[in-house]
Amino acid sequence: MIYKNAFGRRAFDWANYVFLGGAALLCLLPLIHVLAVSFSASSAATAGFVKLWPVDFTLASYKYALNKPQFIDSFLVSLERVALGALINMTLTVLIAYPLSKERRQFRWRSVYAWFFVVTILFSGGLIPVFMVVKQLGLLDSIWALVLPGAVPVFNVILLLNFMRSQPKELYEAAFVDGAGHWSVLWRIAVPLAKPALATLLLFSCVGHWNSWFDGLIYMNKPEHFPLQTYLQSVVINRDPSLMTTTEELKTLSQISDQTTKAAQIFLAALPILLLYPFLQKHFIQGITLGSVKE
Repeated sequence: MIYKNAFGRRAFDWANYVFLGGAALLCLLPLIHVLAVSFSASSAATAGFVKLWPVDFTLASYKYALNKPQFIDSFLVSLERVALGALINMTLTVLIAYPLSKERRQFRWRSVYAWFFVVTILFSGGLIPVFMVVKQLGLLDSIWALVLPGAVPVFNVILLLNFMRSQPKELYEAAFVDGAGHWSVLWRIAVPLAKPALATLLLFSCVGHWNSWFDGLIYMNKPEHFPLQTYLQSVVINRDPSLMTTTEELKTLSQISDQTTKAAQIFLAALPILLLYPFLQKHFIQGITLGSVKE
């Protein structure tokens, strides 16, 4: 009680609150600014009057973005990529981490296989060999070119196998005594106990696939096959050519600008992850301590 009420302790707690609150504010301010620009009139955004609150509120930029076929196509490609990529990542991560989490007497070659995966983190063939492999397999301009090259996230495997090593071994031994096989133990004991870790790794996988843009740039030759982040990169770096297409859009162009449409599309791209995080947040705090508790 004396420790909790000590002045130094209270000062330290308040300093933590101020520091973490300031850090959170620094992360939120750019997002709030982009949101304010996306809801503002083109004249105010172009003149630089928009800071953290919309000026001359309008939904014209969102209506324009959601009516663009290329934006919708790219959005659907990213959704397909996240669904396939996360499923493949999590399945392979579980199937690899479970045997590697066993003791040497249960899996003699555990260390050999573990180092086989770790070496891939330290060394890689490089961009050109990977591109040649993807091309020779006929994966260019397909969703599999975005999913298969990163099918095994080795970092996630290491985190999950350390988490599984910290699980009570008595549960596994009791299941084997009752006649359960490794498949039953994996799906009925190991996976349910690893839900916090799996939720965290699922978040990592979804965010990684959703935010990735460079592989779409090198593996996709047709713009309609771009994932959303690759499309947004081309929009942000270059002026969006669709803003100057037909005369029917002159009325719309009077209400929006290149800056407001970019802001609207950027915020729409970030929205799915912002909506996903609250559902996984309850597992996240426990999951980030993967494997930190040892017997």
